[in-house]
Amino acid sequence: MAAPTTALRPPAVATVAPAARRPIFVLNSLDDSISVIDPVSYTELRRIPTGKEPHHLYLTPDEKSLLVANALSDSLTFVDPVTAQVQRVLTGIVDPYQLRFSPDMKWFVTAANRLDHIDIYRWVPQDSAAPLKLAKRIPAPKTPSHITIDSRSTVAYVSLQDSSELIAIDLATQQPRWKIPVGKLPADVYLAPDDKRLFVGLTGDRFVEVWDVAGAQPRLIQRIETGEAAHAFRAMGDRRHLFVSNRVANTISQIDMQTLKVVKTLPGGNGPDCMDLLADGRTLLVSSRWARKMSVVDLQTQQIVRQVPVGRSPHGVWTLDHAPR
Repeated sequence: MAAPTTALRPPAVATVAPAARRPIFVLNSLDDSISVIDPVSYTELRRIPTGKEPHHLYLTPDEKSLLVANALSDSLTFVDPVTAQVQRVLTGIVDPYQLRFSPDMKWFVTAANRLDHIDIYRWVPQDSAAPLKLAKRIPAPKTPSHITIDSRSTVAYVSLQDSSELIAIDLATQQPRWKIPVGKLPADVYLAPDDKRLFVGLTGDRFVEVWDVAGAQPRLIQRIETGEAAHAFRAMGDRRHLFVSNRVANTISQIDMQTLKVVKTLPGGNGPDCMDLLADGRTLLVSSRWARKMSVVDLQTQQIVRQVPVGRSPHGVWTLDHAPR
């Protein structure tokens, strides 16, 4: 396979006043674009074209780039999270439906949802022409969906949506450690800060499964009932609470990761999916996919306080002015 190439070189980084609030980004999967939203007026400023069928956004661990995975274009679009300018486009990344850097930024992992494999790349930033080097392609039937990586950058956990399984991959050896059956249609996965408890959203059900992954083999701890089509996660930033969007129920559940219970249920708009939490700790941003809007939820009043029209099938939502993840 040819190495990824750079289609556009990064421009010089613009300077921004320290007090400036950085934009909010919403990915429009069916419009092949990103909506850039003003964080004060909550209006759409403009749209950035991406490749075909972009499905997920991801802020790099160093927070210097916002990455868009363009599944049908086999490419990644890098966007400056401060200026909202395209930094570069990397081609030759095959079917990147979901994406994650390891925290140490040595490894980059993609889930090829359409082509049933997981790719592990080495990140070599000094090679500006081809900074991603494919280390291993791992068959992953069927339909690899979401990825999380432990804080030590040693293990990647990936949900296999259509086989209702979960796979763990050792990043150093690029070999699977184990693969287990889980509940119906697993989607997003979230690893607690202790690296021991893995939360799995079951989009084909109304539960979040919690697995102990500290040992050689995982062990199911609990099934938490949240709402129909439990799907995507966002940590509250206090190392204790976790949000999950229930796409069919049109709700968001707040889970206490210590008691493993739902402690609050919030409105999510129509088809809530991905979420981000602003640095104020009370403003939750939600991509309401079926409404073609970004919903803004006030955690104190537990109400949707505004909705911003965006493109078709809004998916990922991110901002640099975020609470801890």
